[in-house]
Amino acid sequence: MHLPDRVLITDVGPRDGLQSEGAFIPTERKVAIVDALSNAGVGRIEVTSFVSPRAVPQMADAEAVLTRIQRRPGVRYTALVPNARGAERALAARADELNVTVATTETFSQRNVRMSVDASSSPR
Repeated sequence: MHLPDRVLITDVGPRDGLQSEGAFIPTERKVAIVDALSNAGVGRIEVTSFVSPRAVPQMADAEAVLTRIQRRPGVRYTALVPNARGAERALAARADELNVTVATTETFSQRNVRMSVDASSSPR
């Protein structure tokens, strides 16, 4: 068996972990978490998600978090985007990479982005 010479680990805690918290986490705290991960040597961090604040209130400050972090050379700062509007917002906030949600079933699509597979994959 041949193993790769290198493995890239992405920490999704600032996005996935914090979006499910019951109480809003202050922007400064989110920035501090991302900065601590960067300082610890994590090479790729999913910082936030550019979703509707009505759908995911914890991510209402996505632009503020992504623009306030201390960027370290060699670290990739990514964002989850569910649609074209989210992608536009993430690029404007200087996300290094966009992680796109792709649904293959109607049930997953409705639960995740609240629209059909066809609607979620149509350009706007």
